Amino acid sequence: MTDFAIRAEDLQDKLAAALQDHVCKITVALGEVTVHVTADQYVGVMKTLRDAEDCKFEQLIDLCGVDYSAYREVGTEGPRFGVVVHLLSVSLNQRVRVKVLCPNDDLPKVDSVNALWNSANWYEREAFDLYGIVFEGHADLRRILTDYGFIGHPFRKDFPLSGHVEMRYDAERQRVVYEPVTIEPREITPRVIREENYGGLN
Repeated sequence: MTDFAIRAEDLQDKLAAALQDHVCKITVALGEVTVHVTADQYVGVMKTLRDAEDCKFEQLIDLCGVDYSAYREVGTEGPRFGVVVHLLSVSLNQRVRVKVLCPNDDLPKVDSVNALWNSANWYEREAFDLYGIVFEGHADLRRILTDYGFIGHPFRKDFPLSGHVEMRYDAERQRVVYEPVTIEPREITPRVIREENYGGLN
């Protein structure tokens, strides 16, 4: 485990002083600090985390989308989509995680932080492509991993595992063609080995 220049609880206190009432809560778990923020406060909080004297998070090292729809099965209510960001302060040797939830499940949307950190550019495009989260103010928000004309967002939990279409090269037409998926869904049951002394066991 990496040693940081500050204890997680001390960083929690510094962030609380810097961000004041602009965040929902700041938590510590497993030695890591997480800032929970609402969508309307998101960019302001991120700017403070970058610029405040006790924060100085100069680098955005990761940004991803999250689909919380399965959380309802375990009794956790709330918006379906969220964005999780990891920030690093090289000068102060400290890290923080920021979580923001998208208020609208039908059109998940938060503001872009690409103007604060250039590294957010492709991460936001990836979250848009795979989860359908719109980053308001992003200058070039388009798909980055799926094909042109792809329909749907493959990391959403209601997206079928086999997808909707498959592609192949058609020699007659001399081009790539898209066709409905021919894979039939089936339940995969692991093979149970019932040999005597398997693996040296009696």
